[in-house]
Amino acid sequence: MGNEHLLVQKVGHVLSLKLNRPEKLNAFSPSMIRGIIESLEEAKRNADIRVICLSGAGRAFSAGGDVTTMSGAKPNNVYDHIGMFNELVHSIKEIEKPVIAVVHGFAAGAGFNLALACDLIVAANDANFAMSFAQVGLISDGGGLFFLPRLIGIHRAKELLFNAEPIDAEYAHRLGIVNKLYPLEQLESGALEYASRLAKGPIKAYGMLKKIADRSLTSSLDDILERERVTQAMMVTTEDHQEGVRAFIEKRQPSFNGL
Repeated sequence: MGNEHLLVQKVGHVLSLKLNRPEKLNAFSPSMIRGIIESLEEAKRNADIRVICLSGAGRAFSAGGDVTTMSGAKPNNVYDHIGMFNELVHSIKEIEKPVIAVVHGFAAGAGFNLALACDLIVAANDANFAMSFAQVGLISDGGGLFFLPRLIGIHRAKELLFNAEPIDAEYAHRLGIVNKLYPLEQLESGALEYASRLAKGPIKAYGMLKKIADRSLTSSLDDILERERVTQAMMVTTEDHQEGVRAFIEKRQPSFNGL
């Protein structure tokens, strides 16, 4: 769970995970990455947690890798570090609950890729996103070369990857990277309100939607059609479906319990 590099707080049905190395612009440390993974594992088991928000303390979401430690890095150490980050990406994609990146300041390099791994991105109007790897002679890692081309198209993705220059929040919103924009002073409260509203929804259905939509990126139409068919046959037996039907007939808002 939490440690000095990760602040963990539960607000209602929302789990807040805040990267906490503000003096390093929340550059990733092993303990930070491990803390997020462990928190997501706990969130999997805790039915009272329905939505997870990832944010950053201080002036930025995350500057990604700690450039001050890169000089003289050994290939085996880099390989192991990226392996741990890849485990984090898998944890975000595998949890059957919405994960929201709440971005302000910079989301650069692996910090940008962490946000892309999330299901939704909400951002302050001061946010900047940068695939900054080429600035230090590296390629993108942590899933960026998977997520970004699928999100904005291969040519746009190559432009961001080759140029390695930041784009502002408004442009990221127009590209479809960012889902919602807030004034900086409203980001935290706006994101919590948004997450809390999602948490009132049919979380079991959200989990299945997430799983199948993510699989669609690498599956055939026939595969997705069959997954939809099998999953829907299961979903009609859920309590949330029955409650949704009752609420529709009774002309009221449903009260979902995630079952």
